[in-house]
Parts: sequence; C-alpha cells; structure tokens
Amino acid sequence: MSLSAVLFLIRKACDFQPRKASSANSLVKSKADAASRPERTGSGFFITDDGYLITNRHVVGESATVHVLTAKGVIPTKIVKVDKANDLALLKIDGKFAALPVTLSRGMRLGSTAATVGFPNVGLQGFSPKLAKGEIASLSGVQDDARHFQISVLVQPGNSGGALVDDRGNVIGVVVAKLSQKAALATTGRLAENVNYAVKNSYLLSFLESVPEVATKLKEPITVDRKFENVIKDAEQSAVLLLVY
Repeated sequence: MSLSAVLFLIRKACDFQPRKASSANSLVKSKADAASRPERTGSGFFITDDGYLITNRHVVGESATVHVLTAKGVIPTKIVKVDKANDLALLKIDGKFAALPVTLSRGMRLGSTAATVGFPNVGLQGFSPKLAKGEIASLSGVQDDARHFQISVLVQPGNSGGALVDDRGNVIGVVVAKLSQKAALATTGRLAENVNYAVKNSYLLSFLESVPEVATKLKEPITVDRKFENVIKDAEQSAVLLLVY
C-alpha cells in the first residue's frame, strides 16, 4: 500500500462525521477500507544504524503485522523480541537509519531535562513528529515502581514507545503511560494533570543484552554538552510512526 493510501485510511478512521445510509457496493468498500486501516498507532525509535528499533510491547500487542512509517516510506517490520514485564519490544526493518545512543539513566535527578519526539493522535494532530519537553518529576513510578520515571513531559495517546532523551541526546527511557484518570478520580476525587511515565533505560539495556547481535551495535553515549535544537534534530530523525494491523 502506498504512503498516501495509508495516511488517507488513518485520517478516515478518525472521521467522526455521522455515517449516511449506504448502498451494498459502498458497504463492501467500507468494510474493505476498515480491514486496511491500522488498529492503532504508536511511536518508536532506532537504536542501531541497520534498522533495529524500540517501542512498547503494548503498542505492537500480539500482532504479526506491523509497519513503520519513515522518511523512506512505509516499511514492513519484524518483531524480534518482547519483554512483557517491562512493556518493551524490539523490532527490525531493512535499511540504514539514524539511531540514538542508549545510556544508563542512573545519573538522572529530579528536575533533569527530558524530552520526546513522537506521533500523538495522528488522525487529529497530523503526521509530522511532535516535540514534548519537561523534567524528571520523580525517580519512581506508580506506587514507587522502581522501573519507571515520572515525567512532566506532556504526552498523549500515540506517544507510547517514543524515546525519552536527556539534554545531550542520549536515550534515558521509553515513554510508556499516563496515570489512569479513572484511578486518580476514584482515589482522590480529582483528575490527574500531566502525570506520565517512562521505562528506565537500565531495564531497556538489560533487555537488549539478551540479544547480543543488537547489544554490540549500540552507539556510544554522548558525553559533551550540545545545543538543544541539535538534540531534537537527532531525536526527530530517529523517530518513527508505527502502524499496527
């Protein structure tokens, strides 16, 4: 399927106009279109130059059909390995791509800069990558879950699986979730405001160590200060939109 056709079907899936009565032929066409639409979308990012990328396991689910939208077009991908416990998935596509360095996130502190470039709500917000910037709000997640950072980075549905980078452009985590509004309302009587989470890179690196052919290809961490616009340029070039069927 062409890139333009994929984008059209995603937009159509987000069309909230009332449906009109249709003929048998149009109904058949509607069902065919629905079968071609992705069930969901998410974000991902390259970690090696030869096409290995990371996203959340909940983004790809149990699906065997995942495509990646890159600057080179829509490319089918293979799910290499998943980590259900930490909600991570390793995928592979063919080609050469710009990758981000992955570093240990143990040096992160409260207030450290964090940012992500991803694809939230593509049917409504569009297909260009979106930047969200904030800080590390807590060194643990829900109920002090040590696997996660709490972040003040504004994320939306579709940001899941995106890289969380520091102010030098190293990946320090993987955007994974928002605090459940239902749980917040039931517990406090109020809706949560901008409470989001990312899987820490210590868990990502442990996952990648189980795949030696990937672990040996990871880029060296960046240790020098950089202009933030250059950090975001690298994050944008590495970011991809995932289409799950």
